[in-house]
Amino acid sequence: MIPSSGGIFEIVVDANLIYSKKATGIFPGEGNILEMLQKI
Repeated sequence: MIPSSGGIFEIVVDANLIYSKKATGIFPGEGNILEMLQKI
């Protein structure tokens, strides 16, 4: 994890952006994050 400020939440795996709160405008739930990670 890389701490930041300003309300940006992004999930990056192996330099690939998996999820961006900035792009979607919503914060994902725990189940959504696990589902995204299982797809890679």
